[in-house]
Amino acid sequence: MPTTVLVTRDVEARYRGFLASAMLEIAPGFYVSPDLSAGVRDRIWDVLVKWYGTSGRGAIVMMWRDNSACGNLSFRHLGDPPKEIVDADGILLVKRK
Repeated sequence: MPTTVLVTRDVEARYRGFLASAMLEIAPGFYVSPDLSAGVRDRIWDVLVKWYGTSGRGAIVMMWRDNSACGNLSFRHLGDPPKEIVDADGILLVKRK
């Protein structure tokens, strides 16, 4: 189970309580979990997507180690322009879609 990191920006207060119940908030809006399973990660994301669909406010990014992804890193996001991680000769870059 890989470490999961989730960052929120300018979201409603209910996100904070919900996320703090499943992950450790190490700084305002910055949550980590060293052993979050893929199933729990997906359920948390489903709740965030549902809530974001009703408010559409702020931005959320979730990232975790994924050996099958470019650079061994996968992420999901809400609110910011879509981004993609690109491997450019061993250097990871973020590209806007």
